[in-house]
Amino acid sequence: MPELPLPDPDAAAHSARVVARLRAEIAARGGFLPFDRYMDLALYAPGLGYYAAGAAKLGGAGDFVTAPEMTPLYAIALARQVTEILAVAPGREIVELGAGSGRLAADLLNALAARDALPSRYTILEPSPDLRERQRVTIVSEAAPHAARVVWVDTLPPAIDGAVLANEVLDALPVHVVARRGDAWLERGVRWDDASDMLAWTERPADAALAALAAARFPADGDYLSEINPAAEALVEDIGRRIAHGAMVVVDYGFPASEYYHPQRDRGTLMGHYRHRAHDNPFLWPGLSDLTAHVDFSAIAAAGARAGLDVAGFAAQAPFLMGCGILDALAATGAPDSAAYVKAAAPVQKLLSPAEMGELFKVLGLAKSAAIAWPGFSLADRRHRL
Repeated sequence: MPELPLPDPDAAAHSARVVARLRAEIAARGGFLPFDRYMDLALYAPGLGYYAAGAAKLGGAGDFVTAPEMTPLYAIALARQVTEILAVAPGREIVELGAGSGRLAADLLNALAARDALPSRYTILEPSPDLRERQRVTIVSEAAPHAARVVWVDTLPPAIDGAVLANEVLDALPVHVVARRGDAWLERGVRWDDASDMLAWTERPADAALAALAAARFPADGDYLSEINPAAEALVEDIGRRIAHGAMVVVDYGFPASEYYHPQRDRGTLMGHYRHRAHDNPFLWPGLSDLTAHVDFSAIAAAGARAGLDVAGFAAQAPFLMGCGILDALAATGAPDSAAYVKAAAPVQKLLSPAEMGELFKVLGLAKSAAIAWPGFSLADRRHRL
């Protein structure tokens, strides 16, 4: 793919080790590796996977930039909503799933301190050892007075009393890829192609459970291919059963089911990210390239409902952040013609623009407690579309 930059020799050697691990797994499974297992290994295999090895992932030197990396005003706005959630939770804790560089945690702690609304504890569930270390450095450097409140865990706490944050997390959980061809339901997987000496797609009949899920969600007629993400749904359901008071806030790119499984979206949403470029080859440089699929927010809302969570609201990112006061926070940076304002305005525009992140990214609120105020959904609430 000549439009993408080539990895340096060390990175290419690392990817070759990842491919060798994948090839061994394919052989051990008789030549067929389900795509969800492929994605799991490519992203999370200890010491090898994209999120489990030491390469930079976020920021200018990485492969993508998340909203918290762009501006602290994102966390300042989110803090308004988190404050309302903590107000109804006696335990006043925050659990963040996959904290990236730690930027959201640091900025959110500072913003909550400014509101006199600090959590009792800020728990980070992070599977990547190198990201944990990066998070520690960021938090100690940028939010030193509050660093003692932060703890890292390998598994979810048995009970959660407060706010759970999933910011661009569910899109990176391994997905099944399912195809309907005529009357046949097929699960897509990965094989090793000896002729090309490369990883390649392959298919086998889908088991009854996976076929039933796809049949319930895919359009009624025609050949079709898309993703199903039971792992994301199971995670949300598990979290929902652990929340005693409070709510979960999910921010990610995705659609309600009617748009996710639209007849014209018949090739799915799976994509890779490498050096700030999107591509559609999931076998490109495993271990170096991120893999994601859009989130089916209808399925996530249903998973929350199974665990006793109510949909508090569903909106595009732009109205959510505006409802939480991001434009007021921007105005507080200085006069509109000041250098500080101009510098702060550029990332805010990207967060809010329908042509950038403002419409593609969605926010879903799932509440255990009914008394929470939701300023984020005060300007728009599309829960009826879920």
